[in-house]
Amino acid sequence: MGTGSPRVGGRGDNPRVTAQPDLDVAPAGRRDPEALLDRLVALPSRAQRLTHREQVPARAAATAAWPAWADPEVVAAYSRRGVVLPWQHQVAAAEAAHRGEHVVLATGTASGKSLAYLLPALSEIRAARGPRGQRGASVLYLAPTKALAHDQCTAIRDLGLDVRVATHDGDSTPEEREWTRDHAEYVLSNPDMLHRSLLPSHERWTSFLRSLRYVVIDECHHYRGVFGAHVAQIVRRLRRICAFHGASPVFVLASATVADPDVTARRMTGLEVSAVTEDGSPRGALALGLWEPPLTSYQGEHGAPVRRPATAETADLLADLVVEDVRTLAFVRSRHGVETVARRAGELVAEVDPSLAGRIDSYRGGYLPEERRALEQDLRSGRLLGMAATNALELGIDISGLDAVVVTGYPGTRAAFWQQVGRAGRDGGGALGLFVARDDPLDTYLVHHPEALLGRPVEGTVFDTDNPYVLGPHLCAAAQEIPVTVADAELFGPRMREVLGSLVERGLLRRRAAGWYWTDRARAADLADIRSAGGAQVQLVESGTGRVVGTVDGGRAHSTAHEGAVYLHRGETWLVDSLDLDEHVATLHRAEVDHTTTARDVTDIEIVDEREHVAWGPCRVSFGTVEVTSRVTSYLRRRTRTGEVIDETPLDLPARTLSTAAVWWTVPDAVLGDLRTSAGLAPADLPGAAHAAEHCSIGLLPLFATCDRWDIGGVSTARHPDTGVLTVFVHDGHPGGAGFAERGYRTAAAWLRATRATIAACECATGCPSCIQSPKCGNGNDPLDKAGAVALLDALLREAPGERGGAR
Repeated sequence: MGTGSPRVGGRGDNPRVTAQPDLDVAPAGRRDPEALLDRLVALPSRAQRLTHREQVPARAAATAAWPAWADPEVVAAYSRRGVVLPWQHQVAAAEAAHRGEHVVLATGTASGKSLAYLLPALSEIRAARGPRGQRGASVLYLAPTKALAHDQCTAIRDLGLDVRVATHDGDSTPEEREWTRDHAEYVLSNPDMLHRSLLPSHERWTSFLRSLRYVVIDECHHYRGVFGAHVAQIVRRLRRICAFHGASPVFVLASATVADPDVTARRMTGLEVSAVTEDGSPRGALALGLWEPPLTSYQGEHGAPVRRPATAETADLLADLVVEDVRTLAFVRSRHGVETVARRAGELVAEVDPSLAGRIDSYRGGYLPEERRALEQDLRSGRLLGMAATNALELGIDISGLDAVVVTGYPGTRAAFWQQVGRAGRDGGGALGLFVARDDPLDTYLVHHPEALLGRPVEGTVFDTDNPYVLGPHLCAAAQEIPVTVADAELFGPRMREVLGSLVERGLLRRRAAGWYWTDRARAADLADIRSAGGAQVQLVESGTGRVVGTVDGGRAHSTAHEGAVYLHRGETWLVDSLDLDEHVATLHRAEVDHTTTARDVTDIEIVDEREHVAWGPCRVSFGTVEVTSRVTSYLRRRTRTGEVIDETPLDLPARTLSTAAVWWTVPDAVLGDLRTSAGLAPADLPGAAHAAEHCSIGLLPLFATCDRWDIGGVSTARHPDTGVLTVFVHDGHPGGAGFAERGYRTAAAWLRATRATIAACECATGCPSCIQSPKCGNGNDPLDKAGAVALLDALLREAPGERGGAR
């Protein structure tokens, strides 16, 4: 049996499909990824940039027989697309779902997870259909993005089965939505639409919900932090509505490889879920390279050495690969970085072959739906040879035939890294994966300690279903759907009564004998913005024409869409003219500038409640609730090429207050007195030492929690009013907390030891972006004391638990 034939269909296919690809441009031939990597480092100036190379060997297939209960037409449809026998993990998950067990399938990228839930779902739909074609069984599929749902819809239709399938999302017309409610058997949607449309109007969906047999939650590892907590509450509301309509669907979750997928799935659904994790799909060899940009002749803030920007390095690599006719996807951490990489790579390839310049483009959130659909098709078809993208393309949108992936900067988790790298070689052939380090403590640590990235298991997802800032709005939404009763505590958890009481006090709910009722005429679902922790999105509108250029998250508008900010969109540079926070609109105009902008802010933090603590000798590590108050006060203009500061402009923006969770540690005066004698750490050095330790610990926390440094923040002070001693805080960047700070507390000893090791091992003299300088510092990275940070952490860790221990 063949194990490596190309995969070219939708996500419902196996990697052995042999039908002809739907390409406007012929796909590139098979590549030897090791030879390709050799060519990329052939120049002497590049030889030192590759810090590590490794080959992940190919994996043979493990197949199983089709289940006896599978609908013959469904099996025949897959056979026509080249699937002779399914993989073992597909059959194991499908059998569990068919038996009525809730199941999570957690296997690698491109392992054909779709077949595992489509086989029982499509078979059930066809078996339960009435004599006149009436809907007897229905399926609800949920994806994190609209693009993924549309991709899955195309894959199902390509099977050629008599199944009524439809997408239900923000792009659907009223006529399409009505047809879906009345006739569709397999509905593909997303948590946002479930939250805002389907559940609030569940009476109109009675026929669909009454016949609901399966709920598929795809790419469930994507639901982490506050977003994950929101989705978990939406799933609980869905279970409640299904029970009201007499249905008890089986939940099937699909995930990339994660630690403890059964725990994640149980937290997501509130149900007991069995896990299938043994991957039976074949895989081509993967050549991996870790890449560190070189030091430049420039000096950054306070004279620190500066490495060449990772985006510039990625643009070079993307251009080189496109010139070699290698279909490449470059993941970049920020929207601005995506635009920069795509534009620069296009300029570079145009110097070699002008016809190639139009075959590189960018893809990120904020684009209009029609722009995203066109870009996805262009990448599928092969018209585009190269694309720079944010993690919007990390998910399972089927882009077949990619030869290489460049990951620019650590994406926050090892699971996300493997998910991104796994996008290459999805046709069963060999693939090249490159990780390009940013000038950042974590990235620098990883390229010089490859075992921390490649030799450790992936993380589990982290989210807190009891976060009152999340639970409260969903209890309001649930009460509007059906009055909440005491019995619902089984669904919503032990904090339900407490949160309901606060909602009654605020006048959002009314308590009656039968339960809690929503009494407002407004839509309760509008209380919860499940994607954003910072309020409504801000629309970016072109001055003069009123054209909507894009959107920016409300939580970041203060720092990215303020008056005078430089904004990049699809390679075009814009200047923001004004920001109206009341109307959630920023106006901007096209402008060619040679500078970037960086916001500066001031932050204060207050301890509200210390929930837990542990003593490390005279030092103390704590976890609890804090209130963070921050205000953007000005912005810096920097020259694009050198990073040199041109000037600073004050801003008049309101303060923003965040109640959230934090981990903090304290060092008493007696210990600091000893450090003055033993390490020469004078009182004047303490603010810089604490600040440097704070920066690096924020940079290293993603190794221990499923977050990145933009999910968290920090504050440090030589004497905090609530503790009376030197204190360093690291807090979640979301109301109520997201679970990241708590994870830091649980792994504090290992986390802070890695922080100390990173600072001490850095080759710079006084501190640089690779160790203690932060790209998001609101104080301009001042003051910072590298040697003082090492001495301070040594004192803190002197009586900490063992090498891999947590706080206790």
